[in-house]
Amino acid sequence: MYQHILLDITDGIATVTLNRPDKLNAYTVDMGEEIVDVFDHLRDEDSARAVILTGAGRGFCAGVDLDHMKEQASQTHIDGPRLGEERLVREFPLTLLNYPKPVIAAINGHAIGVGVTMILACDIRLATSTAKLGLTFTKMGILPGLGSTYLLPKLVGTAKARELILTASIILADEAAEIGLVNRAVGPDQLMPSARELATAMAQCQPEVLTAARRLLLRGEAEAVAEAMRLEQAASAGLR
Repeated sequence: MYQHILLDITDGIATVTLNRPDKLNAYTVDMGEEIVDVFDHLRDEDSARAVILTGAGRGFCAGVDLDHMKEQASQTHIDGPRLGEERLVREFPLTLLNYPKPVIAAINGHAIGVGVTMILACDIRLATSTAKLGLTFTKMGILPGLGSTYLLPKLVGTAKARELILTASIILADEAAEIGLVNRAVGPDQLMPSARELATAMAQCQPEVLTAARRLLLRGEAEAVAEAMRLEQAASAGLR
């Protein structure tokens, strides 16, 4: 059904796996479109009561596929959206903030650039202790997106968010846990069991109660993130 992701639904838990392991799951427009599509599908899938987002192989997501970015930049006409205009960039954080089911990010390896911004709106983020995380956008000459200029300070505080974005720092999972970027770092063999344990606990709760609890915990967040995304996109357009 999908070319760049995998979907498994077992015991009430849907696992969405980024599946370009030979490229450390480097991000492409097609992958982004498939991620949004599968989350749309799972929204009304009664057999899935919680969702885990993870990656295949050694990495979670090594950022944008640079070959894909260069290829798109060299073409005057392409079928489908251009990089930066796809649904994941325009919609995904808002999708997660308004999602009726809890979403857990299981960061199985390095998460760079969009590999970080795509999971900031998840309910819980776990990382393997060997992972490195970084928002390296400024080093590439671009601005971070997906509402990260709002979501990141909410998680790690304004001072640390400035440091991470303005220096394009890459940090280890243990530090990411210390500053609140991830909930906790666990051993590689404990990542998926820990994620499934959390997802199972959530799946055993009444779906209506979970949805209502998320709505209360996140009240007002979607509107703030939408405004942050508008400002990010306007600033990026101005730089271009």
